[in-house]
Amino acid sequence: MILSNYSRIISGVMTYGKWGKQFNKTEIANLINHCVEIGITTFDHADIYGDYTTEIDYGNAFTESGISREKIQLISKCGIQYLCEKRPQNKVKHYNYHKDYIISSAENALKNLKTDYLDLFLLHRPSPLMHPETISEAISSLRQQGKIKAFGVSNFSPSQTDLIRQYTTVSVNQIEFSLTNNAPMNNGVLDHMQIHKITPMAWSPLGFVFKEDNEQTRRIHKQLGDLKEKYNATEDQLLLTWILKHPANIYPVVGTTNKTRLTNAIKAINIDLELQDWFLILVASQGHKVP
Repeated sequence: MILSNYSRIISGVMTYGKWGKQFNKTEIANLINHCVEIGITTFDHADIYGDYTTEIDYGNAFTESGISREKIQLISKCGIQYLCEKRPQNKVKHYNYHKDYIISSAENALKNLKTDYLDLFLLHRPSPLMHPETISEAISSLRQQGKIKAFGVSNFSPSQTDLIRQYTTVSVNQIEFSLTNNAPMNNGVLDHMQIHKITPMAWSPLGFVFKEDNEQTRRIHKQLGDLKEKYNATEDQLLLTWILKHPANIYPVVGTTNKTRLTNAIKAINIDLELQDWFLILVASQGHKVP
């Protein structure tokens, strides 16, 4: 699936609310407007964010933003049953992919986000008890009613994705991918998506480069520092353009709420990273040359 109307950089909203900055309605509306102004028009949600409150916060703010629904793309995810006050019936964190639950989750997202449709609806994590036929029935019903435009999965392996693909089209797989977590390049995950024309989205695209201080991250900072002047770019931009160069056409989902960093992120799409520089960055992460 070619996401022609999606922004190449996606804003992850997980930390907009209770699980992060705890922005009020006006602050979220301002952030949405900033994103749209700089070209980030796609927003990634999940029902569990903020203990099932962040979609509501975003929806209330979106009505204040003055932006028309057609100018943005909304993604949501379902399936995780989280332990929190909003779900007192849950005794253990688990997954629910019953037909009625999938449908009600999508409908709740529509209500919370104050919209008539979701551009993309994902299963948040695979469950060992999921029935692909049941999932297909739920997705088919949502599609027919115009409540979702596209369907995908998140954190699914190739075989788990194929299990679902037997019965319904999977357009996207949202996975963890970054320079410091690049296993999907070698374990068949990205190959599988390219073969089956499934669009990858990458959460945590900066990895732990700015979160940890160790031998690996010091090598990475050294190499990125050597390239910053050449590309007139920040280190976070170089990390994003490294991902963007992959032929699987990966869409990074950035979790920052910092307006400067968001602006830097969208500018990364204009950086043309040279072939050998891409490998220099990879080698810095690996600590050894490629085979």
